[in-house]
Amino acid sequence: MFHILVVEDNIGTRRLMEAVLKNGGYDPVLAGDGYEALKILDKKHIDLIILDIMMPKMDGYALTKELRESGCDIPILMVTAKEAFEDKKKGFLTGADDYMIKPVDEEEMLLRIAALLRRAKIANEHKLIMGDTVLDYDAMTLITNGERQELPQKEFMLIYKLLSYPDKIFTRRQIMDEIWDMDSTTDERTVDVHINRLRDRTKENRDFEIVTVRGLGYKAVKK
Repeated sequence: MFHILVVEDNIGTRRLMEAVLKNGGYDPVLAGDGYEALKILDKKHIDLIILDIMMPKMDGYALTKELRESGCDIPILMVTAKEAFEDKKKGFLTGADDYMIKPVDEEEMLLRIAALLRRAKIANEHKLIMGDTVLDYDAMTLITNGERQELPQKEFMLIYKLLSYPDKIFTRRQIMDEIWDMDSTTDERTVDVHINRLRDRTKENRDFEIVTVRGLGYKAVKK
């Protein structure tokens, strides 16, 4: 069972998340502020953190920064009422892995948790396998039926992102923010160029294809 640490100063919200997580098959661990969370992390194995931003003593940004600077790579899902882009940007740049706005949709939160846990497992193993296709993160190579291709960094990160979440649609902006970083001045159309290159490289692949979702972005689909 996965242990999920909920760091939230509002008692009612903590209890609600506790109930949602239990119903989702997770083991919730509760903390009222950042300092309490750090004490728990010293004593108990935690697989994922759900974190409020506005808290007394130590807010979510400070806790995330301290964890990342100490080398902690536990997935962090920020859940907060702060919805301005600058708040989201600060959260991601501090080290958060995902971000949701209150009030959260309970089903969506569980889906995001599952995706983050899956992504953490992939990151720890440093390999992603789909049928006969293997993406080796350390070597930045795409292996299909024993044939190895070393990809440029941006192309590798893009295909790794898409294949980590099959059937999930990513907008060009989302891809740019993660792979080219949020402050990049590169035009979003550069994503199209990289997608076309990847399609050329994988046109004979029998495990997946990269699909354009008109007006939205791209997704990887298993064949």
